[in-house]
Parts: sequence; C-alpha cells; structure tokens
Amino acid sequence: MEISMASVKGLGTRENPWILKTPSGSSEFMMFRDETLEPPALVCLVGKTELRYHLRCLTDLHAMLKAHGDWMLLGSADEQKPAAEGTVEAWARSPQNPVGGWYGLKKGLRGRFAMYVPPVMEVMGLAEVEHNPKNNRIRAR
Repeated sequence: MEISMASVKGLGTRENPWILKTPSGSSEFMMFRDETLEPPALVCLVGKTELRYHLRCLTDLHAMLKAHGDWMLLGSADEQKPAAEGTVEAWARSPQNPVGGWYGLKKGLRGRFAMYVPPVMEVMGLAEVEHNPKNNRIRAR
C-alpha cells in the first residue's frame, strides 16, 4: 500500500508512528501498525490513551467503501453512544461486518473508529476524506 509521505509525518511503525489529525483537523494523534500483537492491530495513541483496532480494518473498510461506491458519513461516536445508521462507525460495530462486530479491541475504548481510522486510509491512498468542522464523509479511491 502506497503512503503519501508529503502529507504526513512518520512511517506508521511503533518506532516512527504516523502523526495525523482527525478529519475535522481539531486534534492530533499518532497511529502505527503492529503485526506482532494478537490479533495484529492498528494502534492509536491519543495523549496517554491507547486504542487498538483490528489491523484488517484497513482492507475491510476499503472493500466496503468500494462496494458502497459513493461518499459515506463517518459518524464517529464513543463506544457508550449509539452510532448513526449508515455511517462508517455503525459498520465498524455491526455483526454483519467481516469480523462480526467491533473492530475496536479494547473494551470501553472500542468506539471512535470513524475518527481515527479514516486519516490512515487517506495517507495510504485508499480513500478520500472530507475535512470540515462536522459531518465529514469518506469514499474509496
């Protein structure tokens, strides 16, 4: 997967994580792939909080967006809040997705998938992401 190095700092490794911004541009966070974890994970560091998502979420989300064929609302929400139907966040929790439920791996911190995973999709050249103050969307490249 190709990464546009002009638009992001870091290499996506534990030693040199990507330094990214949320789609709205309001917060910075770090993200890296860790294939040594069980299951392999996409690790997100927000301040001192560590979130983890199944690493396969990148290929699964890309495939879903390709099949969807158009823009899709992100709909980011904490785990404790319901995700709006038809959003990326709802898909990332759905029993019908390829992992049969949550892509988030740490109970209590499984939400916000649609906040932190789309920027990685964007730097990898897999998706276009809007960068408005609210109600951002994503579509596959």
